[in-house]
This record gives sequence, C-alpha cells and structure tokens, in this order.
Amino acid sequence: MEHVVVIGAGQAGFSLAAKLRSEGHQGRITLIGDEPEPPYQRPPLSKKYLLGEMEKERLYFRPPAFYAEQGIELRLGCTVEAVDPAARTVSLGGETIGWDALAICTGAEPVTLPEAQGGLLGGVYTIRKLADIDACEGEFRPGRRLVVLGGGYVGLEAAAVARSKGLEVVLLQRSERILRRVAAAETAAFIHALHESRGVEIRVNAPIARLTGAGRVDGVALEDGSHVPADFVIAGIGANCVPHLAVEAGLSVAGGILVDDFGRTSAPGIWAAGDCTEFPFRGAPTRLESVQNAVDQAEAVAVNMLGAEKPYRPAPWFWSDQYDLALQIAGYGRGHDRVIQRAGAREGARSHWYYAGDTLLACDAMNDPRAYMTAKRLIESGRSPDPALVADPSVELKTLLR
Repeated sequence: MEHVVVIGAGQAGFSLAAKLRSEGHQGRITLIGDEPEPPYQRPPLSKKYLLGEMEKERLYFRPPAFYAEQGIELRLGCTVEAVDPAARTVSLGGETIGWDALAICTGAEPVTLPEAQGGLLGGVYTIRKLADIDACEGEFRPGRRLVVLGGGYVGLEAAAVARSKGLEVVLLQRSERILRRVAAAETAAFIHALHESRGVEIRVNAPIARLTGAGRVDGVALEDGSHVPADFVIAGIGANCVPHLAVEAGLSVAGGILVDDFGRTSAPGIWAAGDCTEFPFRGAPTRLESVQNAVDQAEAVAVNMLGAEKPYRPAPWFWSDQYDLALQIAGYGRGHDRVIQRAGAREGARSHWYYAGDTLLACDAMNDPRAYMTAKRLIESGRSPDPALVADPSVELKTLLR
C-alpha cells in the first residue's frame, strides 16, 4: 500500500490513521475531513462544551503538529465528491487523488426536518458537529423556551444542559416512550422521571405536523392539533449512517456500509469503520454508534489492512451524562427477554441487568460505577451470574465475579 486514503476525520478516521502509523505502515496516509477543525472528540459537544465548561482546543485528539510529525497529510474543509473503485481514485474540489487502499469513516449525519415541515426556518438546530454547537450557543439564555424533538441521548443531553442554564424545556417524543431504540423500558422510565424532576416537560405519543414561524421558528404544531411555543428547536430525530459516496460507488449498504468481520466492504481495496458501518455481531448485522466502536473497529481495520486477518469482536460500552446522572452501559442488550433491577450502595444509585434466558447481555448502571465495572468484566469473560443474586442488594458485587 503506497498510499492509504481515509475519508472522514472523526473518531474512527483519526484512530485508523494513527493506528496504521503506529503499527509500522511506511507509505503515505491522507486523512480527509469536511470540517475546518482538526479531528476532535464529539461526546463533550452536547455536554461540557455546550455548558461552556470545555475549551475548543481540549476537544482535539492531538495538537496540529502531531499530524506532521506522524507523516499524516491532513486535508481539512474538503468534501469528497466521488469514489471510483475501479480507477482507485477519490474526487474532491476538482482534484483527483489516487489510492491503493481506501477507508471510509464518515460517521453519521443527523436527520433533518424537510423544508415542508419547517426544517429550514431560523432557530432550528441539530447537534452533531462543532459548528452546530457554536451556531446555537447564543440561544441558551435563561428564561427562553427550547423545544427538543426526539427522546434519544442527544436530545436528552441537550435538554439537561438547557435546564442547567435556566431555560424552559419541552421534549416531544413521537412514540410511547423515550430511548425506545437504545434502552430498556426500566432505564427509560428512570431517566424520564429524572428529567421531569428537573422541570423538563416530556410529551410522549406526540408526533409533530410541522414547525411554525415566518422566517424563524416560533413553535411546533403537533398532529393532534395542539401547538407548543418555542424560541428555538433542537432536532434529535435520528441519524443517517449511509454516505451517498458509498451508494454512488456501488458498495453494498443496508443500515450502514456492509462490512465483513475484518472491515472489508464489497469492493476490493475499500474498507470502512465506525458509525457508518454495519457488521456481523452475535449472528446479525449490527450498527453501533459509540466511541468504543469507532475506536476499536477502526484500529482493528487498520491492522487488517496491514495483513493481520483478525476478526473484529466488539465489547460494547456507552455512556451519557445528564445533570448529576452518570449513566454507564456495558454490553449490548439486543434480544433480552427480562431486566433485573438492583439497588446501588449509594442513595439514588441503581443498575438494570439485561438477560436473555440465563445469559447476561448488558447492564445500565446509573451512578453505580461498581455495578458497571462488575457487569463489564462478566460480559467480557462470558460469565452470567444467577439473576437472583444480581437482584439481591445484600449480595456484594465482587462475589458475582467468583
């Protein structure tokens, strides 16, 4: 591989390029990002950065000098317009760049409301990139009214920041509960109650008809005919993980770019990693939107590009910070048939353990780091404690590891 081109300068793209170099790749590496900023971490955007508790420079994975030192050519503010698998080229800004191996690490793009529903009105924001936060930062002023569309983690974290800054917040969820796709009903109920205790109004079964306003949003009209006033709106209504580049290049896609156990796409010489991929996990195509997956899969793909032939076997973990809640998630709860609840040692701490039959799949730990670490060790070693012992708070967590 004389020249490796990496499209996407987020967590996965950065991790893949850095791993290639640290594993001894001597050829050229070009890392292409469509933002003007050097690669940076995204989770703090809807938390500490939005709260004003983190400087922009602290978001960067490495200082700009790192890329020159490592011989990684960083192309920022560049949009790749096309990928040609046959010619092994990418096109950007009238320039054509050849590659011997290509890695697509484009992450996910937030779903936006169409123009017909008011998606282009002023005061309507998504939260995915640094520029998104910088654009809406001035809206977060005490006494103003924010309407959040969507009860996923991004929307909930934005709601928590807004309440912390003294705003009035209404969150609209089109289905019967928040976190419907990513958490058990027990965890969703816990977080729902937390937000309501902090003054967030959550409306479930509340599909929207359109945003209202002339030039700038002034509210949200619901399908039931009601209207919710708003000074601004944040839409957290999902993510599109299939880049148009992959579709136009003829790669196999579903919920993301389809890759095998090693990170190969359907086209020779083209690999993919991170949020934009769908890969085999526990016998089913799986897409994981997480820092853990972006880093681990990208590093696995890097060593496979160098010939390791090592299948990627993730050990998923996630986290979310809302108010004083630290939610830590070990494992992946898909396919669970029951949830075991366990009270924590500290007041307000608890954990929810996901089982399929007698097999432990995952654990949501709320202000309970010991439960999280215990569950993580159990899942990674393939052990499943008796659910009755898990449910008994008098049984010490460390005994579950024996």
